[in-house]
Amino acid sequence: MIIAGPAFAQQAGSLRGSVVDREFEAPVAGAVVTLVETGARATTNELGTYVFSAVAAGRYTVIITKDGFVRQVKQDVLVTDGLLADLDVELAGEFQDMDEYVVQEVELGGSEAALLTLRSSSPQLIDSVGADIMAKAGASDAAAALLLVPGASVQEGRYAVVRGLPDRYVSAQLDGVRLPTSDAERRAVQLDQFPSAVIQSIQVSKTFMPDQQGDASGGAVNIDLKDIPDETSFQLKAQTGFNSQVRSAGSSFLSSPGGGPNFWGNDDGRGVPDLPEGSSWPNAVGTQTGNAADLDSKWSASGGGKWEIDEGVKVGGFGSFFYERESSYFDNGVEDSWWITPNEGVVPQYGQGAPSQLAFQSNLLDVTQGSESVQWGSLASVGIETERNTLGATYLYSRTAVNTSTLATNTRGKQFFCGPDYDWSSVGLPPLEPYDVNDPGSIANTTLLFASPYQRLETLEYTETSTESTILKGTHKLGDEDGELVLVPILDWTLSQSTATYDQPDKTQFASIWLPPSNEIDPSLPGIWLPYAPAENINLGWVQHIWQSVEESSNQVSVNLKLPFKTADDREGYVKAGVFNDDVDRTYTQDTFSNRLSDANAYYVGGWDDPWSEVFPEEKHPIYESTLDVDYNGSQRISALYLMADLPIGEEWNIMGGVRMESTHLTTTVRGEEDAVWFPPGALVPIDFANDPDAANVDFQDDNALPAISTQWAVSEEVVLRGSFAQTIARQTFREITPVLQQEFLGGPIFIGNPELTMSSLNNYDLRADYTPYEGWLVSSSLFAKTLVDTIEYSQFEAPQGFVYTAPVNYPEGEIFGLEFETRIKAGDINENFQGLTLGFNMTVLRSEVTLPKSEQESFEQIGFPITTRDMSGTPAFLMNANVAYEFEDLGTQLALFYTMTGDTLETGAGVDSGNFVPSIYALSYGTLNFTLGQKLGEHFMLSFQAKNILNPEIQTVYRSEYLPNDILSTSFTAGVDFTVGLSFRMEF
Repeated sequence: MIIAGPAFAQQAGSLRGSVVDREFEAPVAGAVVTLVETGARATTNELGTYVFSAVAAGRYTVIITKDGFVRQVKQDVLVTDGLLADLDVELAGEFQDMDEYVVQEVELGGSEAALLTLRSSSPQLIDSVGADIMAKAGASDAAAALLLVPGASVQEGRYAVVRGLPDRYVSAQLDGVRLPTSDAERRAVQLDQFPSAVIQSIQVSKTFMPDQQGDASGGAVNIDLKDIPDETSFQLKAQTGFNSQVRSAGSSFLSSPGGGPNFWGNDDGRGVPDLPEGSSWPNAVGTQTGNAADLDSKWSASGGGKWEIDEGVKVGGFGSFFYERESSYFDNGVEDSWWITPNEGVVPQYGQGAPSQLAFQSNLLDVTQGSESVQWGSLASVGIETERNTLGATYLYSRTAVNTSTLATNTRGKQFFCGPDYDWSSVGLPPLEPYDVNDPGSIANTTLLFASPYQRLETLEYTETSTESTILKGTHKLGDEDGELVLVPILDWTLSQSTATYDQPDKTQFASIWLPPSNEIDPSLPGIWLPYAPAENINLGWVQHIWQSVEESSNQVSVNLKLPFKTADDREGYVKAGVFNDDVDRTYTQDTFSNRLSDANAYYVGGWDDPWSEVFPEEKHPIYESTLDVDYNGSQRISALYLMADLPIGEEWNIMGGVRMESTHLTTTVRGEEDAVWFPPGALVPIDFANDPDAANVDFQDDNALPAISTQWAVSEEVVLRGSFAQTIARQTFREITPVLQQEFLGGPIFIGNPELTMSSLNNYDLRADYTPYEGWLVSSSLFAKTLVDTIEYSQFEAPQGFVYTAPVNYPEGEIFGLEFETRIKAGDINENFQGLTLGFNMTVLRSEVTLPKSEQESFEQIGFPITTRDMSGTPAFLMNANVAYEFEDLGTQLALFYTMTGDTLETGAGVDSGNFVPSIYALSYGTLNFTLGQKLGEHFMLSFQAKNILNPEIQTVYRSEYLPNDILSTSFTAGVDFTVGLSFRMEF
């Protein structure tokens, strides 16, 4: 922020005004009004008025404060020689977590009113959520906060989706800086790593302008970090709570023998054992049960201030530290795989054999999962301000450690195929009775002993992720404000160096099948465990230890020059130009260790409740380093320059437009070990790296001219209309172009990249109407459309080894149409009896369609299930948010209820496997209800209670197709209800 000092003249002026309560429109007596530059103070009288006499001519910063109200800051208040200037102010009632910062040109703070001001004044389509709304909604991080933005949703609890376009179409930034990501799966920032303790606001620009990133097709999400406060302050928050499902699990909480993360989430004891090749490892391979941490906890401390060290020179600093420890658990998970066969109709998918062979595997999994996490980090900002210059530095560090244990068992496959639901007449078997595991002489346990046997799949995963970013910024006024039409040019620049790391030491996967007592073997045995190597892991043993790491660094620079001017109508516009460069480097490594299928100890006698994994480390099982791993190095170079202008026309119109020239250079160098293979799209057999080591490398380059134009018409003070057109792009990610087989847990979905993938291009059309009948009110409606060429979609394919996997493919074209509606109401403006009641509602309805490539259309046609188009993946049918809040000002009590809902969303398109049709997979609609209660305790304390995910809905995906009479369940689980109690302390000095 640049504060212009007073320019003294021979004759002084005066400043007067009134201060009123925004909620009650009543005068505020006893408010203190301060002129920052002179230190002069005045106190409002009973009528809420004040006056400063003999004020030197110049521009002033005015601060208005009153206990119980949010402090107001007014900049550039002009006092003219010999004239009386007026400044009337409305004060809003103070609310929990309302951070009080000096308002800058683009840093309007975290209050809802300030963000509505930004929305109304911008020719772009901007939606925001501030610290106050985040506090009311109980949003604990940036991902949860984004759900409150109209038209925005979150994938997998962490990735931004705006207007139905997933993360590849959304530019996520931190204080305007594009961040690297250590996510092994995508080039997207994990929003859940940024807690609310460091966030001032989240701003979502839904239209592209040339000064934004070229991939901001759905929108640009900017996480605005907390800034240096104008007054010295200190804040401390602490809360504790629990998840209902974790609490109900008790001693049955699923974990690993090593337990959860340590206090700092830094476990150095998970390295590769220092043992000779072929030795047995003592490492645990199976899950165990025990007690989770008694309570989840979270606390943060922050403080800072700003001080004048010389006339016109201020320095300031702000620091924050946060720490969180949480647990989650579910034991009602489902992970099922189905298909439609030409002869049998709808049946569970099977592989490694077939019913005609009387031996095969299926995949109807019941899943239990326990997870414990630690997250901590710090934010530090320092800055210096003079009359013309602002310099600032920000450092952010965030670290997360997660220990996840997953147990997936398959008993329902045996019950389906070896019961009355399946017809065995084709192999001469009679109809079967319901399956009885305790009948050793039954057909199911003799002739069909190896038909879909019981499975037990165990995965132990511990990960550490970190993000570290250093951001340097500067803003410089290149002259004095003495021009009538040409104003002072403004130069701003940003330098940043960021690193993201992901470390997964010793991810352990153990797979076995269990045969019940059988007359075919020995009915006196309690059962027998045998190795199970899923088709995708067929070259390894039934236990695997995997070390995986990702490190990504980004060096970024941007420079912008803004040339403001005034028109004859005294309206401001500008011409703006800038350059941008971002160099990203990624290193992906994986080392796998496994036993072999030729292992001499290839069975274990025990019952179903006596799992092999418990005794496996005590047995002799030589472990060898795999020669099948694939590593890669990737680099992404984005460089751009742009030119744009904001042109006022008359008193009501603005036209903004320009062009961005953006260049993308994306490369990967893939390194396969001795026996490693890669999977070209559509190949009948995998390719050995030994035959052509460079065949899987990618060197992709593209240059794009991205024009944009928008217009704004201020029909009246209450009504504003906007429209825009822009061209944008969407990039493929490192993972998507690298043919590495990736699987989250044994038996889970498989992903393989496509080196032939190219970028997508989009045309974006937007219309919006905003109506603000009263201050703090909003009624808004938007129409938008997007057409896509070479859109990147995920489809299912069959690998030569016989397993089904998902891969990215360029579809020829696609389109999205949407309608948004939003309203915010302060009921006190309707009737004074409703004072303190606020209501909010927004909804986005979407329709999408993509055209399948000819090759996929032909493959579906060949098996008798023709498909030419389908929905776009990641695009929900609708998004809805509703909230109601009530503030009892006299009691210092606030209540708020927030409900969010996401409609049905396509996750994976249909595919073909072994001549069978695999329907599309959709995520079903579900809603989340959160409640918060806040109670002031004196001047400095606030007590809070939160209940999140109160309805605890089933989170499900289903198989869906026009060739199915009804949806078929694919996956399901519940997340539990979170209850927390917190206490915060805040003091200003």
